[in-house]
Amino acid sequence: MSEQRTFSIAAIPADGVGTEVVAAGRAVLDALAAGSGGRFAFEWTEFPWGCGYYEKTGRMMDEDGLETLQDFDALYFGAVGWPSVPDHISLWGLRLRICQNFDQWANVRPVHFHPGITSPLRKADDTPLDWVVVRENSEGEYAGLGGRNLAGRGPGNEVALQTALFTEKGCERIMRFAFDLARQRDRKKVSSVTKSNAQQYGMVLWDEVFERVAADYPDVETESVLVDAMSAKFVLHPEDLSVVVASNLNADILSDLGSALAGSLGLAASANLNPDRRFPSMFEPVHGSAPDIAGQGLANPIGAIGSAALMLEHFGLNDEATRVRKAIESTTAAGLLTPDVGGTATTDQIVEAVLANL
Repeated sequence: MSEQRTFSIAAIPADGVGTEVVAAGRAVLDALAAGSGGRFAFEWTEFPWGCGYYEKTGRMMDEDGLETLQDFDALYFGAVGWPSVPDHISLWGLRLRICQNFDQWANVRPVHFHPGITSPLRKADDTPLDWVVVRENSEGEYAGLGGRNLAGRGPGNEVALQTALFTEKGCERIMRFAFDLARQRDRKKVSSVTKSNAQQYGMVLWDEVFERVAADYPDVETESVLVDAMSAKFVLHPEDLSVVVASNLNADILSDLGSALAGSLGLAASANLNPDRRFPSMFEPVHGSAPDIAGQGLANPIGAIGSAALMLEHFGLNDEATRVRKAIESTTAAGLLTPDVGGTATTDQIVEAVLANL
């Protein structure tokens, strides 16, 4: 019998419904481990960081938090943000601090249409739709470069500069990641998204790197599409999509659009990957902290459970990841849905059904 693999996971539920959906995902992962016949186990350490922690300490996470997290095999994140803390403080103080310091440069966001969930897209009724957005996660528009100046000249005279950073290496590595992913899919196609007609430096560099990288993948179909046209394509011709690669901001917006088309942001899973594995990767649902329903047991845990499946894949537990996805499908197909997708089920009822369907 092979030796048991124990994966050490840092759980960071953070704010709002984050605590509920992380608990849901942990229940599914622990059930898989319990039924693995001793092949693998999860060792959890939970951290109380987030907006509540900020209100007590003035920090979103411990000062030495990154050093603490570095030794874990993976991070499992909930959602960040609360009305009492400005969004730019909560995001930069926790999620972006982890992503950027751990060089989690590939953000993978599958857009998946679940059986039993009505999409606002009529085409989804009779057309198989399934694509994935690959987001450059370390630079671009979220590089944090810029500043606010000239406030001393009096009211109405302040100037803010927000600079997007595009490096040739940063562009190339995310594009190669996207092409390698496309080779594993039924439809071998990569769609690159920019706004190079209006942003003539960074995004023209992106286009040029894409053309050069594409030459190394003659077996993969390609297209370059402006972000406004791609927004329309998500709605009008989504059957033509397989892997969509875009900059930090554009992919952030497009992946939310994709999740909304699938029925709800509550369904959307994501992985923040450090593909070199020099640092732990982080897995999180795409949705926010939803203060309006927090603590009511109404949060949709499917995005978090799907993110747990991405974590299993990262560990090479592909069969287990497939089992989790099939259990989710069986749950939604049976009509057991949370309010965000037109149902009346609670978070706990969804978790019970997924566990039963495992």
